[in-house]
Amino acid sequence: MDPKANALGGYLRARRQQVRPEDVGLVPGARRRVAGLRREELAMLAGISAEYYLRLEVGRDKNPSPQVVEALARALRLDIKATKYLHQLANPIISRWDHSVLDAAAEGLDDLINQLPFPAIVASRYQDVLAANSIAQALSPGFTPGQNFLRWRLLDPAARELYVDWEDATDAAVSGLRELAGTVPDDPRMQTLIAELSSASSRFRESWARANVGYRLGVLHMRHPRVGDLYLSRNQLIVPHVPHAAGQHLLIYRAEPGSDSARALDELRSLSTPA
Repeated sequence: MDPKANALGGYLRARRQQVRPEDVGLVPGARRRVAGLRREELAMLAGISAEYYLRLEVGRDKNPSPQVVEALARALRLDIKATKYLHQLANPIISRWDHSVLDAAAEGLDDLINQLPFPAIVASRYQDVLAANSIAQALSPGFTPGQNFLRWRLLDPAARELYVDWEDATDAAVSGLRELAGTVPDDPRMQTLIAELSSASSRFRESWARANVGYRLGVLHMRHPRVGDLYLSRNQLIVPHVPHAAGQHLLIYRAEPGSDSARALDELRSLSTPA
């Protein structure tokens, strides 16, 4: 994977290859050799010329109008998050962030999560852990401040033991990274991270190629070595968009009240609380 490649074209290609012709009312044909839609088929569905679509995919045109972006999103059957991501790629924000500032949690967030009764972390747009409460750190070594939790989840063998459905856990983190990468697709630090993970992890390459966008609501099944099985709902809260906190977000993990998982979290909290 070349992180310097045309981000818009790469995303269009990845999503085009996942749409089956029969899903959009086309007849596949017996001699079909490509996965998903052909370029000219997507162009037809979006109501644009095949020549113009080709310019978008190969990077000769990188700034389609909002109307063209919406037409492509409909043709590709994108959800709300994926459509927003496509708009971001077509009209990227030109910014010069001070990365030394980005490496600290926005003011007050570390104190906030320390008052929460469930695991919570503050992560950067690169999925570096900027702050974590004690129960989050007891839940996973990947939630240690200074750790990149996606890198840990992909590459540390302990992650396969902790996450019962490791493929779901990695997919969720990779699609979260893609959403965060969309705001400034030319960010060199993000490009470096994507290149590093692509080189080190076949799982990352596979998941990134699916081009899913955004953390999904769902239940995470974890098997903790000290408190056993936990089924935790995962939620993301975005920090308001201010320059020094761009892309920062809270990830929180909650158990159903009164459940075995809630009791396991109580036990984990007691283990993580200093005497």
